[in-house]
Amino acid sequence: MKVDAVEFASLLCSRLCHDLLSPVGSINNGIELLAIETDEDMRQQCLDLLADSARTSANKLKFFRLAFGAAGGFGDKVDVREAQQAIEGLFSNNKRLELGWMVAEPMLAKPAIKVLLNLAMIAGDTLVRGGKLDVGAEIHLDRTEIAVRATSDRLILDDNIRKALTGDLAESELTPRVAAAWMAHQIATQSGGEIQVSEPDQPFLLFGATLIG
Repeated sequence: MKVDAVEFASLLCSRLCHDLLSPVGSINNGIELLAIETDEDMRQQCLDLLADSARTSANKLKFFRLAFGAAGGFGDKVDVREAQQAIEGLFSNNKRLELGWMVAEPMLAKPAIKVLLNLAMIAGDTLVRGGKLDVGAEIHLDRTEIAVRATSDRLILDDNIRKALTGDLAESELTPRVAAAWMAHQIATQSGGEIQVSEPDQPFLLFGATLIG
């Protein structure tokens, strides 16, 4: 499937703006309330709202810069601690989500980091009732293997996201919602690798990605 770069950029921007709309909107609401509120207790609640929303916005922006942008320095590899911190920040408000980090490598190539982050974000979004998110990666010679597993009593993965990850999505079905999955697939396949997704009838969700080079 070939997609115009400008068209994809617009879809991805739409997705990022959608994800930032809620915390940024909360900041705006908090400022408006603070301007008219005179009760000290209520003003403190407004300040707490502002602090929480600002923290959420900053965490999302840090994640997006690493997952979609050019963050991580000017070298070919990225410190995996940056990726871990980005994932922890992204899901910091979800107290029902437990993150298991199983990446022994100190550094990963930028394309691998982007695939890992996008798969972690997608898997985390399926945990609508909370659960366990396990993220692992290791290097074998010229191959980087990534595994992301979501475990919960309820998992929801949009079928179009599944198809975007495996390369089965039609061009007409590409939307902002599936842009991250499509990007991860493109990065993996352009390296000569692939992304695999567990079957829908499994009691867990497992993403496996291989990047070569």
